[in-house]
Amino acid sequence: MTSSPLLRLRGVEKKFGNFTALHGVDLDISEGEFFTIVGPSGSGKSTLIRLLVGMDQVTAGEILLRDKRIDQTPANLRPTCMVFQSLALFPHMSVGQNIEFPLKLRKELPDKRRARAYELLDLLHLPRGFYDKRISQCSGGERQRVALARALAFDPEILFFDEPLSALDYRLRKTLEKELKDLHARTGKTFVYITHSLEEAMVMSDRIAIMKDGRFEQIAVADEIYDRPVSRFVAEFMGEVNLFPVTAGNNGGLSGENLTVAQGVTQSTIPSNGSGLLMVRPEYLQFAADAAKFDYAVEGKILAEYALGSRIQYEVEDPSGQVITVEKLREERLSDAVGRPVTLGFDVFHTHLIGHV
Repeated sequence: MTSSPLLRLRGVEKKFGNFTALHGVDLDISEGEFFTIVGPSGSGKSTLIRLLVGMDQVTAGEILLRDKRIDQTPANLRPTCMVFQSLALFPHMSVGQNIEFPLKLRKELPDKRRARAYELLDLLHLPRGFYDKRISQCSGGERQRVALARALAFDPEILFFDEPLSALDYRLRKTLEKELKDLHARTGKTFVYITHSLEEAMVMSDRIAIMKDGRFEQIAVADEIYDRPVSRFVAEFMGEVNLFPVTAGNNGGLSGENLTVAQGVTQSTIPSNGSGLLMVRPEYLQFAADAAKFDYAVEGKILAEYALGSRIQYEVEDPSGQVITVEKLREERLSDAVGRPVTLGFDVFHTHLIGHV
């Protein structure tokens, strides 16, 4: 990656009438990065990708590629390419003709087009015999690879992806996630990927941006967002989580309803008498025979048990009625769990404190 960002957004805003879809967002993406934008429906991620590829115009702000403004450049003149959810392949053309289409637009000679198409079939792990195959004869995964090959035929500086795997079944989607990550490594291209699937983002990305209401809530590597979210929204968006309301004391210690805190445990980053949320992921909670061995403990009763393949998930209700989620490996499964009173323990280094904002 270069020290200077390949793609930069400065104060980018997009309005549709009186509605503001993007609120002055700033963003730097490095060359060769796999950058994923994740968010719920209506968060602004699709609006953003349409601005980046030139399908819509910014209301305010700048989009720069290698420090040159491109926000007023027509989509067909930008050195970028989009892989759509629908793939937008030409059904009346063969696989080879689809891949060669951008090269034909550039008036490349037929022999050169075919040679490049074969190279891309090899790159995408498709047999060269697919060159004459009809698109209608291809499976969903094969069509996905053809769409990627056609996008790479443009030789773009940046490839944009608008939820390209969302229509595929789970097993194929998991296979293509790994193939996309591998393709990114082999091509060295810059990938900007839009998805609503957190799992996709965590498998493939160098960095992830979480969007909410037309703004970036947090931009970081996956582990940092998972372990140290900046807000309740990000914490809950990044998967199952337990959030305990706490208050900070004068000595940096925390206190919370039904939460037992070991003597001397301090970690507060919020002002004295201020409030926040103590976060702990389900996999870090332990069924404790001795609460004194943990920094934090809470009493409860097991409400339900769910089998999740290699893991077992438990729902535990504390005396206040808060439901706490616990995940254990299958071999740690409790017998006759439902209805059992339990003590849950966890330690400071498995927690993260979110201050109220």
